[in-house]
Amino acid sequence: MQRVDNLLGRLTDLLLIISGIMILLMAFAQTYGVVQRYILKAPDSSPYEISVLCLLFCGILAVSGVEKLNQHIMNDIISSRYPARMKVIVIDIVFPLLALIFCVVLTWKSMDNALYALKIGQVTQSSWALPLGLIKLSIPICYILLCLVILNKVIHGIMVSMHDRNKGNTDKS
Repeated sequence: MQRVDNLLGRLTDLLLIISGIMILLMAFAQTYGVVQRYILKAPDSSPYEISVLCLLFCGILAVSGVEKLNQHIMNDIISSRYPARMKVIVIDIVFPLLALIFCVVLTWKSMDNALYALKIGQVTQSSWALPLGLIKLSIPICYILLCLVILNKVIHGIMVSMHDRNKGNTDKS
């Protein structure tokens, strides 16, 4: 289990770094676009297209790392009212299981969309005419990693819950 945690940690950290680089590329592209448009009076659509691609990749590459680091948005209005043991079960098992179901469906549907785009040779409507199938294929690939991170979280939640239950049984003896 420790090896899986280390592998997922290294992979998600790498993707977070790449996501940060994408943000930097977006900033450079937009700066270039502003200089082209307002200083050189020669507008160019390339910075917009680069920024859109970087934004897409930034979002999908970062999502598994954000989940792994528990830096996601969490609404604890309801769960804060639970007793400690129930809170662990709900936050560490139930919520991740619901998220896993959602992500599996999202992965499945985005895979269908990506495979269809590959099959028909779909391209962007920009002047670059980039193949959309490969771009769309990156979405389910990154969501598969997110599913693995959430599954890992569920397993850890079950292990912690069982450990707490066993600890409670030995304390009563």
